[in-house]
Amino acid sequence: GRLVRAAMPLFLTNLRMWDRLAADRVDHFVAISQTVRQRIAKIYRRDSTIIYPPVDTSRFAPVARSDDYYLIVGRLVPYRRIDILIEAFNKMQRPLLIAGDGRDRERLQALAGPTIEFLGYVPDQDLPDIMSRCRAFMWPGEEDFGISPIQAMAAGRPVIAYAAGGALETVIPGRTGALFYEQSAGAIVDAVEQFDESAMDPYAISTCAAQFDTGEFKRKMQQFVDKKLEQRKRELQSGPQQALTADS
Repeated sequence: GRLVRAAMPLFLTNLRMWDRLAADRVDHFVAISQTVRQRIAKIYRRDSTIIYPPVDTSRFAPVARSDDYYLIVGRLVPYRRIDILIEAFNKMQRPLLIAGDGRDRERLQALAGPTIEFLGYVPDQDLPDIMSRCRAFMWPGEEDFGISPIQAMAAGRPVIAYAAGGALETVIPGRTGALFYEQSAGAIVDAVEQFDESAMDPYAISTCAAQFDTGEFKRKMQQFVDKKLEQRKRELQSGPQQALTADS
């Protein structure tokens, strides 16, 4: 609306000022991916340590066979670019299951052809089964990290993802999936038709996903905190001696 558009610049200016002041009070930054690390460096002029967010990979496990469908799981919002995914699968006439709900669902359903099925909200307890049986998990959007692709890999399934954001750090071409380098329906068609999921080892994929498990996150975060506390302790202990040396 016109009123909101008129007020937005002032609101955003104040928000940026607050954010800048809040960032100056931060001792150490932790980023969830290289993408976020670069953003912190650009906006705040600060370095950060990458610690990937926790994913409960123990809930998922490979199964002996897959069924004939591709899958995407997530909120149905525009930036996820599910629209170009639908366009691609309409052209290929391949089965695609879309699990999740959101404000973009009505528009996306209007685009979908007969080989595409909307599952709506899928309970957490049902995700391992539906993920473990897909031919490949699709990820056409750009995310800072991306939890769902890791869940699919933990279930032993390869991921075909747009080469941007967190996917660059989690999807290993030829080992855990494939990347396409243009955010378009044509690039998705090429990636899917050239990809041979039978050449992927589900158990090797699942092993790769284990590095993002909740236990790894806790271990790395604890190590990070302990290290920074020890550094701060040494700084405080050496402070008086440094001041004495300076006075001398």
